[in-house]
Amino acid sequence: MAADAGLDLVEIAPNADPPVCKILDFGKYKYEDKRRRTRARKKQKVIEVKEIKLRPSIDDHDYDVKKKSMFKFIDEGDKVKVTMRFRGRELAHQDLGMNVLMRVRDDLDEIAKVEQFPRMEGRQMIMVLSPK
Repeated sequence: MAADAGLDLVEIAPNADPPVCKILDFGKYKYEDKRRRTRARKKQKVIEVKEIKLRPSIDDHDYDVKKKSMFKFIDEGDKVKVTMRFRGRELAHQDLGMNVLMRVRDDLDEIAKVEQFPRMEGRQMIMVLSPK
């Protein structure tokens, strides 16, 4: 039947009883499958982790600039890793750094959720935010 129609006989499920075959143009099938895969690859979004570095004694305007870039990253669908770096005697005042990170969390609360709560890693405190 396939030869009469000028098409190919393709075995779909060889393990079935009886085996399932289909009559189709195999070249056209491969071409459409390849196009379907490329379209799916174009539509997918690779989530990146963007990093914002802060200090415990950050000024208001500097904080606003960093917050604006965090809004932009989260709107684009990326995760944001907020790093609070402590230098010298600042390490004794980790509560100041924690207050800044809590301020970030409260400001971005409507568009982001905390994926990883603040924790110390050496001389830096790290928090990860992801889009809601």
